[in-house]
Amino acid sequence: MIIKIIDGKREVMTMDDRDWLILKVLYNEKNITKAAKNLYISQPALTNRLQQIEKEFGVQIVHRGRRGVEFTPQGEYLAKCANQMLLKIQKIKENVVNMENRVTGTLRLGVSNYFTDYKLPGLLKLFKNEYPDIEFKVLTGSSSEIAHLIHSHEVHVAFVKGAYSWNDQKRLLFEESICIASKDKIDLRELPNLPRIDYRTDPLLKTAVDNWWFENYSQPPLISIEVDKADTCKKMVLNGLGYAILPSLILDDADDIYKIDLKSKNGKPILRKTWMFYHKESIQLKFVKAFVEFMEKLDFQKIP
Repeated sequence: MIIKIIDGKREVMTMDDRDWLILKVLYNEKNITKAAKNLYISQPALTNRLQQIEKEFGVQIVHRGRRGVEFTPQGEYLAKCANQMLLKIQKIKENVVNMENRVTGTLRLGVSNYFTDYKLPGLLKLFKNEYPDIEFKVLTGSSSEIAHLIHSHEVHVAFVKGAYSWNDQKRLLFEESICIASKDKIDLRELPNLPRIDYRTDPLLKTAVDNWWFENYSQPPLISIEVDKADTCKKMVLNGLGYAILPSLILDDADDIYKIDLKSKNGKPILRKTWMFYHKESIQLKFVKAFVEFMEKLDFQKIP
């Protein structure tokens, strides 16, 4: 609630968390139709509420045009405040819930794509068996996107792959090799002449693969197919359309694929590490502390 003084009179402005969310989503989308869809409200309802916010602050927040909306300087400032206000409101709610004796609350997780597909469902099932009153909000994306979410306090715990910068609490969860995967046995000396299936991945994995390649070959790989997802890439390999270079986690359930681990010049396997990041202050919340302690004793080999 915001109190505004007009001609010596107090006027109550009813900005609630929904209004701050509207500003945040609209600023991200720069389009009223898309923002309304993301917020699950009608376009007229969003427009009406935006007009009310403008009226309450006495300023124009956006300019409307054919290409969408453009925020005014005042609107830019309010949109930045929206992120701060939503985090404060979320923290207040969590602290209130934390006062209860039982372990309950909504755990916000940021999870890299591969981890989401291959480890997260079984992991959450095991945790839910121990803490049935804890709910989850899971945000997925590339490891670089998830690292950004934990830095901005948008999630309590993040699972990222690779050596991303993090100065707060972290724990190494497991390591995996990076493999050349093919339907049939292949000769590494012939690799530059064989069709390769490439896929979109995070920058750190791409850099590791590229560095290994140019340490071993003087010519670029023969890319015959490009896809957007590693899972699609694996299916292409299973159908004999070429080889790919993939993290071993993705290949765990593919027994009929021929695999060769990437190794450095000195013969050491090239490994990819998966980390758990969290803020020290977050474990003051009982449900976050319960999850962190659960993860510290978890054997990843036993995840179904």
